[in-house]
Amino acid sequence: MSQTTDTILMIRPASFGFNEETAGSNAFQKNLPQSSAEVSGKAIEEFDGFVKDLRAAGINVIVIEDTKDPPKPDAVFPNNWFSTHILDNNEKLIVTYPMQSHLRRQEVREDVINDLIDEYGYSHTCLEQNDGTEDETFLEGTGSIVFDHNLKRAYAALSPRTDSELLVRLCKRLGYEPIVFNATDRTGQQVYHTNVILTIGESFAVICTDMIRDENEKVNVITKIGEGGREIISISEKQVNNFAGNMIQLNSKDGKKVLVMSKTALECLEEDQKEKLQKHNHNIVTANIKTIETIGGGSARCMIAEIFHQ
Repeated sequence: MSQTTDTILMIRPASFGFNEETAGSNAFQKNLPQSSAEVSGKAIEEFDGFVKDLRAAGINVIVIEDTKDPPKPDAVFPNNWFSTHILDNNEKLIVTYPMQSHLRRQEVREDVINDLIDEYGYSHTCLEQNDGTEDETFLEGTGSIVFDHNLKRAYAALSPRTDSELLVRLCKRLGYEPIVFNATDRTGQQVYHTNVILTIGESFAVICTDMIRDENEKVNVITKIGEGGREIISISEKQVNNFAGNMIQLNSKDGKKVLVMSKTALECLEEDQKEKLQKHNHNIVTANIKTIETIGGGSARCMIAEIFHQ
């Protein structure tokens, strides 16, 4: 299975807004003094501009319209509720995940899953939600997990949204090695999703090692990533706060590597960091998604669900 794909799925939001249920564990979220209609309108405008730029870069973008009922403020982040895989036996697999927020659980779309199964021939695995019990646990897709498909590893920073036992169960199904660690910000709060501090591309990785406070865990993560021969590009916690860790590498239709990030992320990078990233990519696409980032607490990578199909 390749590390990158040329096809992605994105959800065009119908009711984007501030989700109080997720704000407790997501330090990136901020509620702005704007009307819900104004916020929703800006999010749609940002989304449409992002899709246009991705398609211009040669990415095949499947756009799904969010349903208005029930309102789902975070529907623009589909990577948290499903992921796709091609296993060693060539089985194509779609995995759906349990999410912490009750509002977010409504994002899971059976019609979308069934359409993907019909189009690409996936089988389906659903990680169980232990609903209504003290043992309720969560694993929020490629927010919680950053996959190294080349070396068959799954990196996960533990948080209220990322459970190690669920990760181990998933890795057994995929044939991957789980790499679990702890990451916290300067206040001691756990990083809510692994993909805000770690990006793994074909020949490079972007990581904020400063937020992995335990030295043994830090050394283990760096060593494991480096075993793939990737160039490791370090970013600071300040850059993480500007979504510099939340990137994704894709393929254009003609097979060239395209790096995707937000405009916020690009503007906070140092020149030497940009030069290193440019070495590994034919093109860099940036998205002006400030409203989505600020109110939703997620950035460009969070808006993209990869469709691995060949």
